Amino acid sequence: MTAESLANTQQLFGTVLAVQANYYRVQLDLGVEEWERRTKGVEGTEEVMGVHSSPPSLSPHPPLLLCTRRTRLKKIGQQVMVGDRVVVEEPDWAGGRGAIAEVLPRKNQLDRPAIANVDQILLVFAVADPPLEPYQLSRFLIKAESTGLHVVLCLNKSDLITLEQQAEINQRLHAWGYQPRFISVYEGINIDNLVESLRQQTTVLAGPSGVGKSSTINALIPNVNLRVGEISGKLARGRHTTRHVELFELPKGGLLADTPGFNQPDLDCTPEELASYFPEIRERLAVASCRFSDCLHRNEPGCVVQGDWERYQHYLEFLEEAIARQTQLNQQADPESTVKAKTTKQGQTQYEPKLETKKYRRASRRTQLQELEQLYEDSEE
Repeated sequence: MTAESLANTQQLFGTVLAVQANYYRVQLDLGVEEWERRTKGVEGTEEVMGVHSSPPSLSPHPPLLLCTRRTRLKKIGQQVMVGDRVVVEEPDWAGGRGAIAEVLPRKNQLDRPAIANVDQILLVFAVADPPLEPYQLSRFLIKAESTGLHVVLCLNKSDLITLEQQAEINQRLHAWGYQPRFISVYEGINIDNLVESLRQQTTVLAGPSGVGKSSTINALIPNVNLRVGEISGKLARGRHTTRHVELFELPKGGLLADTPGFNQPDLDCTPEELASYFPEIRERLAVASCRFSDCLHRNEPGCVVQGDWERYQHYLEFLEEAIARQTQLNQQADPESTVKAKTTKQGQTQYEPKLETKKYRRASRRTQLQELEQLYEDSEE
């Protein structure tokens, strides 16, 4: 039995690191010991692998394969996402190719960014240049909380503010229910501590543009060399530099996903779910209960959430947005709805009366001719 036939008959397991067009870059799990076990007593291994001895890397063969998706998976509608655990068959070691034959069950899945099997979210913001915007930060935190994953809040460019300002921001965010990590990619402050919190985890990095996400990845993975954008002077925001979702292997273990930057993530939760994404509300509801079980914490009597806490106004604004979204979804699902949503030139959504179906529609010439023919036949009778 040759090494080539062995390689073509053995199944390999791996993780999808990137998806581009109809190709998938898969990192294999196969290490030195596993490879030696499989190829024990097989002649020609070195020739097939294109090596004469094991290199100092973790694997004696290329750890990455550029794979296609089996036609069977396409027929059944099985999509392959970044982060998917997959089974690879018929590896072509010389060409660095393979075929994905199966997608293993996912433990979770995110839609934006499109990625599977995530352990935690690393939310990166800047404390200066651009300045920290509480409303924007709150919106990102709500979106991160809605995933149900552990959230690590990281504040970059801490070298641009004083220790007193750091203490003030830290106290403020503690009241929100978070323990921020202050780092500086430029000065290398607390980067090692951040590396430890990412060890052996699959982490999604998110945040607005211009806060240093790409620079953070470059600091965590020195050989990755991501393109870094400049800050727009007019808007004090960064330009988008990431074009697609991709997983990078951390030097000390674990995977880090870079995601396309976006300034205002969508809040796609229901009005009833929103409260559970605020740690301050969860803390209040843990020690007391509202009078009504369906309380939305606005003007209801006997509500224990209403009060003088900083993000309460954020909650009310997000709640109005969630209610408007839910109303629009209900109207789309109800064909008999009497109103319709219309987006103005300013990007605002307003509701207008819906005309009764076909009541004001002009009859076609064919219909008019048929009606005349029917009228003529009736008159002859």
